[in-house]
Amino acid sequence: MAAAMASLKSSLLLPSPLSDFSGAAVSISTQPRRKSWQPRGARMQVSAAADAKNILVMGGTRFIGLFLSRQLIKEGHQVTLFTRGKAPITQQLPGESDAEYAEFSSKVLHLKGDRQDFDFVKTSLSAKGFDVVYDINGREATQVSPILDALPNLEQFIYCSSAGVYLKSDLLPHFETDAVDPKSRHKGKLETESLLETSGVNWTSIRPVYIYGPLNYNPVEEWFFHRLKAGRPIPIPGAGNQITQLGHVKDLAEAFTRVLGNPKASKQVYNISGAKYVTFDGLAKACAKAGGFPEPEIVHYNPKDFDFGKKKAFPFRDQHFFASVEKASKDLGITPEFDLVDGLTDSYNLDFGRGTFRKEADFTTDDMILGKKLVTV
Repeated sequence: MAAAMASLKSSLLLPSPLSDFSGAAVSISTQPRRKSWQPRGARMQVSAAADAKNILVMGGTRFIGLFLSRQLIKEGHQVTLFTRGKAPITQQLPGESDAEYAEFSSKVLHLKGDRQDFDFVKTSLSAKGFDVVYDINGREATQVSPILDALPNLEQFIYCSSAGVYLKSDLLPHFETDAVDPKSRHKGKLETESLLETSGVNWTSIRPVYIYGPLNYNPVEEWFFHRLKAGRPIPIPGAGNQITQLGHVKDLAEAFTRVLGNPKASKQVYNISGAKYVTFDGLAKACAKAGGFPEPEIVHYNPKDFDFGKKKAFPFRDQHFFASVEKASKDLGITPEFDLVDGLTDSYNLDFGRGTFRKEADFTTDDMILGKKLVTV
């Protein structure tokens, strides 16, 4: 078993991993980066007015949609956000200048409605006649059918799926052609991809792995930052050498814009994430480095020794889970702008480090783990 794990690490881990992460096999660059996000200059504006699209974004007020909608508007497109109106459609992003925010606010449009009201969706979208749809929050195929019915001349449907659709395998990384799991909790996204494939529409599906970055509502990096700030040990299941992968939200937004109008992306699926992989222990150390904290104390535990009830003791699935981004790199010319520590630093400085976070710290499961460890010792 140990030999197999060693072989897995040597063959699947990142090129040139750092050795000072105590064997954590995470590759980290310490080169300075820009402190606030700006879309890449080469794609700042649509080349001609004729190329500007009338774009509908389903969602757009949480995380991915916030960054995507800004980039689309900066590139010259007309963007309408379809939301229930429960949250403001504009909010100033961390690191965004007043002028940038004012420009975005003056251009973004809003269509208020419930996507579960299929008759309203058909009627309202038909009247608007959108060229392109970005579906960021669709979970079920039944939510997509009314959109396709309403827009028979749609030029492109771009869907946010998930790498969670892949069938668990001992052969990694996952490629877009790998077997999928029809029983996964993301089966609705699989069914949506099947619907798109048979509908005749020009579609593209993006499968992110774990997404992180400023305003992340999924407590991925925030879970570590809470514990680092409190000076607490970080409980990690198993041996801590499980390999996973994270992609920065701004790189994901860039990928979404790269498939727009791209003939290579027609009827294609793309994995999108960071170019390299990281172990759980390596991620804890990378978060500490990003936030300027001392290297953390890591406590390993066996999850089978505990009954956590409905509480989630760790924010990642306890397994190897990572995907190849080779196809996206080749077809779309994508090279992630953020490496792991650089991206985590961006997230920390623009969000948690400013005292903002989505969820309060909850150390209940940590105390169960640490209490048992102390008794055992």
